[in-house]
Amino acid sequence: MAENYTSLDKARDIAAILDEKKAQNIKVLFVREQTVLADYFVIANGSSTTQVNSLADEVEYLLNQRRGETPTSKEGHGGGSWVVMDYDDVIVHVFHTEARDFYKLDKLWADAEPVPTDDIFTKENSEEDK
Repeated sequence: MAENYTSLDKARDIAAILDEKKAQNIKVLFVREQTVLADYFVIANGSSTTQVNSLADEVEYLLNQRRGETPTSKEGHGGGSWVVMDYDDVIVHVFHTEARDFYKLDKLWADAEPVPTDDIFTKENSEEDK
């Protein structure tokens, strides 16, 4: 892993992986000013419990293959409504659509600065569609 691989690089890589696997409504938020938990949150959702688990698995697998990164912890896998993966400086939240609507994490972290990601997303996940 390169020394200059920043938390922003990691968050953008995770967002790109989620996009490749057809996650929906992907957002990257800079949260360092709001919490000590992480520098960035990556939030996305899938339309089924199978897709939620698959998205989380793909992030874990590809980030390990590409960058040697593994999550410090992973919660919710198998339940299918919300998987959280802690990569220390980046926390990944993958929701089932209904769970994301219920927990309103986007609203809770509304003061966080959104990170531009148009350059890494396919048309389906561009900012215009969010």
